[in-house]
Order: sequence, then structure tokens, then C-alpha cells
Amino acid sequence: MSLQAEFERVADDVKKVKSRPSDQELLDMYGLYKQAIFGDINIDKPGMLDMKGKAKWEAWDSRKGKIKRCCLLSEYKKGIASTLALHPIPVFQSLEHSNQ
Repeated sequence: MSLQAEFERVADDVKKVKSRPSDQELLDMYGLYKQAIFGDINIDKPGMLDMKGKAKWEAWDSRKGKIKRCCLLSEYKKGIASTLALHPIPVFQSLEHSNQ
């Protein structure tokens, strides 16, 4: 399986976790995902009243300068693996991926 295909599978698995990851785990995954897909942040920082948007912007901005896509994809996979260990996906969904 290519790194890109595995990245997409792992990104899809995150949507299937049984319990909701913590806000910090979600922000970490968001920042890594956006940097891996889009590269350095290319939008203006939200205003101070947009707390959620500001937190997401800062999570992405904290990854600025990490330009090696394959390394980011690997880093994202490792981060997701630790999150999935804490918030596993239901067994029947895991089995579906192993049969594909």
C-alpha cells in the first residue's frame, strides 16, 4: 500500500472512533493533516472572537516550514495511531479495512 493510500485510510479511520478525541488531539491531527495536504498555512489568522478558528489556525501554523510531504504523512500516521489506540474504532469497521 502506498504511503498516500495508507494516509487516506488512516484519515478515514479517525472519523470512525468510538469516543471523541480530546480537543488537543483533534487540533494536533488537524494541524498535521492541513500541513500534509496543503503545506504552509495560506490564510489570515481569524479574529480574537473566533476562538475555534483561531485554535485551528494556530494548530496548522505551528507546523509551518515542515515541507517534506512524506515525512509529514508518516508523522500524521504516527499521531493518528496513538489517538486510535486511545479511541479505537469499532471492531467490525477495523475488520472491513483488513479485508480490503
